Amino acid sequence: MTKPTPSNAIQHVPRSGIRQVFDEAAKYPDCIRLEVGEPSFSTPAHIKEAAVNALAENFTRYTANAGIPELRSAIVDKLRLRNGISVGSNDVVVTSGGVAACFTALAAMVNPGDEVLLADPSWPNYVQMTVLLGVKAVHYRLRLENDLIPTVEDIERCITPKTKVLIMNSPGNPTGAVTPLSRLREILELAHRHNLWVISDEVYDEIWFDTPPHSLQPLDTQERVVSVFSFSKTYAMTGWRVGYLTGASEIVSHVLRAQEPTTSCVNSPAQRGAVAALLGDQQCVTDMRSAYASRARLVTRILDDHGVPYARPTGAFYTMVDISGARMSDRDFVSRMITERRVAVVPGSAFGPESGNVVRVSLASSESDLQNGVTRLASAVSDWSN
Repeated sequence: MTKPTPSNAIQHVPRSGIRQVFDEAAKYPDCIRLEVGEPSFSTPAHIKEAAVNALAENFTRYTANAGIPELRSAIVDKLRLRNGISVGSNDVVVTSGGVAACFTALAAMVNPGDEVLLADPSWPNYVQMTVLLGVKAVHYRLRLENDLIPTVEDIERCITPKTKVLIMNSPGNPTGAVTPLSRLREILELAHRHNLWVISDEVYDEIWFDTPPHSLQPLDTQERVVSVFSFSKTYAMTGWRVGYLTGASEIVSHVLRAQEPTTSCVNSPAQRGAVAALLGDQQCVTDMRSAYASRARLVTRILDDHGVPYARPTGAFYTMVDISGARMSDRDFVSRMITERRVAVVPGSAFGPESGNVVRVSLASSESDLQNGVTRLASAVSDWSN
C-alpha cells in the first residue's frame, strides 16, 4: 500500500537562494558573510528590558489576534507621524514579522489561478508565497540603468486579465532603491486603471540615505493598498518576529481571519518589547541609519575605485553589483567567491529570472567586513574578466 504524498504546492516551493548561500558559506569559518540581511547591531537595551519585565510579570498568555491595545495604539501614532498614514487601531494587525503580514494579506486577496506582479529582482519569499497559494508570479523588470526603480511601462506590459495583485517594495530588498513620490503616484494610478490590489512592503521605511521614503497608502483614494511594516530592521529585532500591516478595511478584516489558523497571535513579551521600541528614545534608529549610510558610502567608493558598475543604494541596506564583466553565470561567480575569495554574496538570479548579471551585497555587515569583502569582490570581477 502506498503512502499519501505531500501537497503539490509544498513540493514546488523553491528554496531561498539566500539560504543556499548561507549554508554553503558556513562550511568555511573564515568566509566574510555579506549574504544575509541581518543587522549587525544588538537590539537596544530598553527594548530587551521591556520584554524581560513582561516575563517577570507573567505576561505570557494569548493576546487578541490583532495585537495588544497599547501596541496597536503606538503603531497608529507612528504611522501618522512618520508615514503620513491616518488610521485607527481597528485598522492595524500585529503579525509575526513582515513576512506573515505579506502572506496573510496576499491570502486575503487572491484565488487559485490569479496572477501576482513581482519585481525582478525582488525578495524570493514572495515567490514562495505565490506557490503555496496556487497563484502565478509574473515578474516585471527593474533595470540597472534606472537604478532598479520600477517604471510604469515595465509593469504595465506584464498585466493580463488574470492579474490581481501588484507587490511593491520601497526601500527595496535586494535593490537598495527608494521609489520617488512621482513614480509612486504613477504606479498607483496604473493599479487603479487595471483594478489591482497593491501590497506595499515598507519594512525598511526607517532606513534611507538621502531623503525619507514616501508611503504609498496616503496617495490611495480607493482603498486598494495594504501597507506592511516590521520592527526587524528598524530596531535590530529580526528574531523577535513582530511586524504589522494596515490599509484597506476590507482586506484587514480578512487578514485577521487568515492569521487565526496560522499564528493566532504574536509572542506576548515581544509585543511589549515592540511598544518600548516605538515609545522609547529613537536615537537608536538614527544611529543605525547613519551607520548604514556610512557603509553605503564605503562600498560605493570601493566599487567606483575599481570601476565596477552597481545600482546606487538610497535605502534599506543592500546594493546590487554588476558582475557581467566576469563572463560567467552569477551562481558560478558566487560559488567561486566563497571557495576562492572567501566572501559570500547572493546571486541575482535568486531574486528573479532576468537578474543573473548582478549579485547582492548586504550593507548590514560591519565596516571591516565590507571593506575586505567588497575589495575582494571588486578584484574578482576584474581578475575574472581577463
